[in-house]
Amino acid sequence: MRLAIALKKASLVGAFFISALVSGPLLALCEGSGALESVSVAQVVDGDTLRLTDGRNVRLIGLNTPERGRNGMPDEPWANAAKDRLQQLVEANGRRVGLRLGQQPRDHYGRYLAHAFGRDGNNLEAQLLAEGMGYFVAIAPNVSLASCHLDAERVARRKGLGVWRDAPIVAATALRKGGFAIVQARVERVERNRGGVWLELEGPLVVHVEHRDARAFGEIATLAGRRIEARGWVVDRQGRQRDAKSARWKLKVSHPSMLQALH
Repeated sequence: MRLAIALKKASLVGAFFISALVSGPLLALCEGSGALESVSVAQVVDGDTLRLTDGRNVRLIGLNTPERGRNGMPDEPWANAAKDRLQQLVEANGRRVGLRLGQQPRDHYGRYLAHAFGRDGNNLEAQLLAEGMGYFVAIAPNVSLASCHLDAERVARRKGLGVWRDAPIVAATALRKGGFAIVQARVERVERNRGGVWLELEGPLVVHVEHRDARAFGEIATLAGRRIEARGWVVDRQGRQRDAKSARWKLKVSHPSMLQALH
């Protein structure tokens, strides 16, 4: 894969960010095909959310950027860098982007779920991922660009760009709070029941795959005894009604690209 990457450092509220210019086959794989809806951007809310001039809020598919601080909480590292980089990309396209809605077009917050493309046809999420401005995520059924997005993230991860400078991987035994996480742990047991497939990890953490999604994971039972890397939103179940033997932490995945066997 041929990549042309230029690194540029700029001061952003006391921090630094990397602007990586990615060209060639990587972004070509993520080019928009078919009809795209041309829209005007009123505001870049954060690194993965746009507000359009028609009032719609759009959550970009395949990308999760660090959270900006709310209710007195500080910004997560790289949150402002991601927002500013998306702002640059939007401005470079005259504040107009092409949208392709996901198979599931809205989330439970009412936001529209879409891929965004520049006027050159290149995918903005892939650009941000390749620059280390956020993390790859794949949430079924909106997974049409999952393979391309994962490849884009691997560029940043391999080079230690952006969020990958800060060693974001956490051991399941070190979990202390809920929220988005990339976790590594050994699978102690794999169980199936009416709720789906459950990978019980050291931690204690359980990874949940619903029945409707399980077929895409293949022979998931073979993961027992192996170390895996899983990513997604960890839920703290402490204090909730649950069996005393149940794991405190739960992470739900719906696409196999969010779950990787390490060895």
